[in-house]
Amino acid sequence: MAGSPNTPEPVKPSTPRRPPILLRPLVAVLVAGACYLLTGLTEQPPVWKLTVSVLAGGAALIIQFMNDLADRIASLEETLATENSEMKELVADGFARVNEDTELFSMVDRSALSREEVTRLVRSATTLGTAAPSIMEPFVRAELLRLTSLMEHLNLEVVHREGEDHDWITTLTECAALTIDATSSWADRDFWASELGVRYLGAQRDAIHRGVRIRRLFIVAEAEDTTPELSRLCDDQRSLGIEVRVLSLSELPPTARMTAIGDFVVFDESLSYEIVFDLLGVTAHTAINLRFPQVAQRVQQFSTLWEAAEGTDRS
Repeated sequence: MAGSPNTPEPVKPSTPRRPPILLRPLVAVLVAGACYLLTGLTEQPPVWKLTVSVLAGGAALIIQFMNDLADRIASLEETLATENSEMKELVADGFARVNEDTELFSMVDRSALSREEVTRLVRSATTLGTAAPSIMEPFVRAELLRLTSLMEHLNLEVVHREGEDHDWITTLTECAALTIDATSSWADRDFWASELGVRYLGAQRDAIHRGVRIRRLFIVAEAEDTTPELSRLCDDQRSLGIEVRVLSLSELPPTARMTAIGDFVVFDESLSYEIVFDLLGVTAHTAINLRFPQVAQRVQQFSTLWEAAEGTDRS
C-alpha cells in the first residue's frame, strides 16, 4: 500500500561525481594520440603530426578546465544569490524590528505613562529567573494577559469583570483628585466589615486628607429600614469626613423614580464604577465605564438622588 511504513523510499538520482584531477591529462593524452594517428593516415610530416597532436591535446585540456571553471562560477553565482536573498530578508527583518521598536517607544512617549514605568514592566517580565518554580511562568503570563485585556478594554472605554472586584475600587479611590460620589444598597451591609470594605474606607480617609470630597448615599426600601446599625455606620463614616445621607425609595418623588437605581461610584465626575447583583444579592459583575454619556447620566442621577435624600434622611 502506498505510504505504508514498509514501502521503501524512492532512491534519489545521485549527482555525477567530478572526474579526478589526473583524468584530465589522460583525456588530453588520448585526444593527442588520436590526432597523431589520424594525421599519420594522411602521410603528413612528423613535425606537423606532433604539432597538431599537441594542439589538440592542449585544447582538450583547456576545454576541460574551462568547463570546470564554468561549473564553479555557476555554483558560486547560485550560492551568492542564495546568500544575497537571505541577507536581504535578514536586513528587511532587522529594519522591521527597528521600525516596530521605534514605533512602540514613540507611542510610549506620546502616552500618559512614563517610559520608565513601561520599561520597568517589560524588564521585570523578561528577566524572570530561570531558577524560578515552573508555576511562575504560566502565572506571569496569565497576569500579563489580564493586564493587556484591561488596557485594551480601557481603550474601548468599558471594562467588565466577573464577580466582585478587589482592586479597582481601592485603586480608583487612591487616584481620585476631586470627588467621589457613591450609592450603597443597605442589603450589602456585610461589605463594610469585610477586608475589602476596611481597605476601601482607609483609602477614602486618605483621599479626604488630599482634599477629595466624598459623598455616600445609603439606599433602603422603606423608612423603617433605617436601623440603629445603619445609623452607627453613617456616624462612623461621617467621623472620617464622608458626607452621608440615607435615601428611602418609598419616599422618592416621581421624578426620581424614572431611572433604575443600582450601586455605582462616580470618580471625579469622569469615570463610573458600577456593581450589578444577581437575584440572590451576590455581585454578578463589576464594570468601569468611561463613556461620557453614561458617566454624565450617572452624575445627574446621583445629584437627583442626593437632593431627594435631603428631605428623607433621618439618620
